[in-house]
Order: sequence, then structure tokens, then C-alpha cells
Amino acid sequence: MSDFPSISQLTPGGGKTAPSAPATADERETPAAKLAEKVTKIGLQEREALAKKEAERLGLPYINLSAFPVASEALRVIPEAAAREQGVVCFFYTPEELRLGTSAITPALEELAFQLGERHHAGVAVYLISPHSLERVLLLYRNLPVVKPVSKDIVITDAELNRFGESVGSLKSIQEAFAAVTISDILTLMIAAALKVNASDIHVEAAAEAVVIRFRIDGVLHEVGRLPKEQWPRFVSRIKLLAGLKINITDRPQDGRATLKLTSVSLDVRVSTMPTVHGESVVMRILKSGSIGVSFDELGVRGEAYVRLKREIARPNGMIITTGPTGSGKTTTLYAILRLLNKPGVNIITLEDPIEIKMAGLNQSQVDPSHDYTFARGLRSLLRQDPDICMVGEIRDLETAEIAIQAALTGHLMLSTIHTNSASGAIPRFLSMGVKPFLLAPALNAVIGQRLVRRICPSCIVPDELTSDVLERVGQVLSTLPPAERAKTESAGLNFYRGDGCAGCSGLGYKGRVGVYEIFTMNKEIERVILSGAVSEYAIQELAVKGGMITMVQDGLLKALDKVTTVEEVFRVTE
Repeated sequence: MSDFPSISQLTPGGGKTAPSAPATADERETPAAKLAEKVTKIGLQEREALAKKEAERLGLPYINLSAFPVASEALRVIPEAAAREQGVVCFFYTPEELRLGTSAITPALEELAFQLGERHHAGVAVYLISPHSLERVLLLYRNLPVVKPVSKDIVITDAELNRFGESVGSLKSIQEAFAAVTISDILTLMIAAALKVNASDIHVEAAAEAVVIRFRIDGVLHEVGRLPKEQWPRFVSRIKLLAGLKINITDRPQDGRATLKLTSVSLDVRVSTMPTVHGESVVMRILKSGSIGVSFDELGVRGEAYVRLKREIARPNGMIITTGPTGSGKTTTLYAILRLLNKPGVNIITLEDPIEIKMAGLNQSQVDPSHDYTFARGLRSLLRQDPDICMVGEIRDLETAEIAIQAALTGHLMLSTIHTNSASGAIPRFLSMGVKPFLLAPALNAVIGQRLVRRICPSCIVPDELTSDVLERVGQVLSTLPPAERAKTESAGLNFYRGDGCAGCSGLGYKGRVGVYEIFTMNKEIERVILSGAVSEYAIQELAVKGGMITMVQDGLLKALDKVTTVEEVFRVTE
């Protein structure tokens, strides 16, 4: 018979009793309550004794954690979910030692202990504990404060993106969302809307009466919202904190970077602030380096220009230069060429400021003027790395130009960019830097002038009716095409198209962009003009056209005839 009294013996009168209300403080002090508590304690002691006996059998140390003070630092060593799943807790932690407690030895325990030791660079000791001790420590996780990691990243979850993304299908809906959003959600809405409409830049500009928000979509700025002027100081301070800029400096420009952490991917955000008459203005550029992957055939180079350029790219040495204003797609063009050339057995090295597109198989280096790592200095070092192909982000000065030309003349294929308005302006620009004509002429293979035009949205394309003035202007441009191309346009007829606007293009009628190009390769006539010293942009242009070059405006109108873009868009970017 058991030495412990039955439940009936603990009730007055000895019989069964009906369920009653919870005991009060006074009732808990009755002899029956004290005896019940004593019985529970005896049961726990027996279980602890069994655990201790099992520890001795396994040759493990034992500890009773019923009243052991477990610090929060020790609890955080193993996340709660993992602790419950594997039945293991950390009850003691120092930089030199971890002590783990478990009620059952499992095959996964050894691996967990090894991983924790490697991660914390500490010794690990495993103790056997009773199930009661384990449950008591697991309950302590309830009181563990949630510590958010200190981070300057802009963290946006998929839930937040979906919350705003579903309501910002068009520019008008974005404007309505900005009018209704709270100050705490403005940045999240701004990022979500920019990603939804595939904006490359976010402009937040202080005006006289309000703060204007504009998105650059496919190269064109669109106003998407306005904020009250009184909200601006708090908002700009938050952006500065995220980008690592100084909040108290408002009278001079600052540049910084932040990381946009989405659930599935991280994007870099380049932040620039500038003081204006009405306050600071901010521009945030979203760099989608991981998603850029345009191939050479997708660039939009067509016809004879495609054949000539591909032939020059295949040469083992010489220079290929792309020209155009900022944002005209020069870097994308160079990387499409590099993607074509990127093969096993070829050493390709790039020097950029900054590295905007990351590509496997390339050795990419970023200049840092603050540490005297300039394009010129970096290019000298680059040539000592035994490259086959070099890409320099931009030629800005005589020193860089001379090193690049020498590399092209000594067996390297050199790719770079230069800022001019047309392909024919590249040669006068080199000579104005001080480059010697007798070095430039034999080094140059091809020059590419380019712009980016918006593509017609394929979901809402409709015929476009042009005015007589525009048609006359189109006819004049197309009449100067090379004979073969002109014959094609005459037989096909002048039929043009536009986008009517739909949900897929946010009501703009355009979706995505494509390049329009003018490409000339070196020939004896152009080389002779360079060596003569009497070089002008117009003379180079005339010789290039005479040699069969299709100009940017002509290439654009041919793409308009092919239903790729609109006549309005071609004239907007080329003239």
C-alpha cells in the first residue's frame, strides 16, 4: 500500500467533493494544501534522483536547474524554436565556456555542440538534466526581451510590399496612396511603389509649399505624390540615418549608401542630398546589380552595324569606346560585350566607379580616390595582372587615356566610355585631352554612340496617327538612309504605333527600354583626318555616314517602324 494519502483522505469528511472555485490565499495555507505541495516536491526529488542516476550511468555531469539562475545571454545562444525541437538549452555562458543541458542524449546533440563551439570559439560541456529542469528553462524564454539587431539597412518584408504593392498599380493610385499614408509608412510606401513600377531613381524635392516625390521610370521623371512641408525634417533625417549621413549638416551636399533588404533579395540604394532654396532635396538610386543580364543580341544593335561591331569585338587588341550622356546605357552595353567575350581561358579585368553590375568570371575592381586609387593608377596596376581584355569605367583625363591607348597598342582589347553627345564627337574629345593623333588612329577600333528609348507596352499597342509636320520630318530623316535600308522602308510603308496605357505599364503606354545606336568603325578616310590634325565632329560624322553608318535618329525611326518604340520617343532622346 502507498505511504501517501489518497485524494479522498485530503478532503474533510473523507468522501468525494464537487469541483470548487480556485483556492484563495487562506485556503492554500490549510494542512491539506501544504501536504499536496509536499507530495509534489517528493515527486520532483524522485525524478531528479532518476536523472542523476542516469547521468552517472552515461558518464555525464548532472545538474538540477529548478532554481538555477539562467542569464538571458545564455538563453540567446540557442533560439527557442531550436531548443524546443532538440530538447537542449544553454544554461551558462561565458566567452570561454558554454554549458548545455539536455534530458535525452540524441545523435544530433554532438553536432549541435560542435557547431556552437565553432561559432562562439568556446569550450562546450553537456549536462544531463531532468525533464522538469528542461521545461523550467524553456519557460524562461517567455520573459526574454526581444532585441532588434542594430542595422542601418532598410528592411521591408514581403507582407509590407504586398500591402502597398496591391494598391499602387498606376501613377494615379500611387498619388492617392501618398495622400492617405501616415508619416511612419512613407518610406516603406515609397520603396514599395518604386519597385512596383520599376523606377530607377526616387527624387524627394523640397518646393516652396510642399515636398514633391518623383519617380524616374524608364528614364523619365513622373510626379507621384506630395508631402506636407512640416513632415520633411523628420523624413529627411531618417533617410540620412539609414545612409550613414550627418543629420546636422544641411548646408552642403552629402553622399551615402544603404542596403534595401527584402525577404528574398538585397538591393543597394545610393543616396545623395543637396541643399536648395527651399530645403534639402534627396535622390535615391536603386541599384539592381543582381538582376541586370542583357545579352549582346538583346541590346538592339541591328543590320550592318551589328555585323561590324561583332567583327571588331572579336579582334584581340584595340579600343572600343561607347559614348553618350549619363544614363544612356553605356555600362550595360559594355557588359553585354563582356558577357559575349567571357569564356574560359580569357582573363578579363574591369576598373569601375562604382561596380554596378557583378558578373562571374571577371576580376572587378573599384576605384577609391580618397585612397589615391584613381582610374590612372588602377589601370597601371591592372595591366600588370596579365589581362587579355580590360574594361575601364570611364576615360576622364589625359593620363588614363594615354595608358588605355598604350594597352590597346600592346595586345589588349580595351573597352571604355567617354562623355560626348555623339559617336563622331569621341575623336575630337580625345584630341582635346591632349592625346597624340598618331597613337589614337591605330588604337581605335570602333566608337558607339547611344541613347535609350522607351519600348511600347506590348499589351496596349495601337496604331499612331502622326501630324503632317512630323511625317515630313520623318521622311527627311529616312531619305538619307543607306540605299539598302531605304528600299526596305519604302516597300513596307510608314506605319507607326504607340501604347494606349494599361495596368501592365502603369498607364504610361511604355514598358522597358531599348538602345538606339550609331556605330562607326575605323577606316582609312577617318584615320587620315585624325592624322592631319584638322579634326571636327562634323567631318567625322560625314565620313562615318559616307562609310555606311546609320545615325541614332535613323536607327530609332527604324525601330519605330518595327513597333518597338514611338516616333515621339525617338525625337525626344535624339534631337
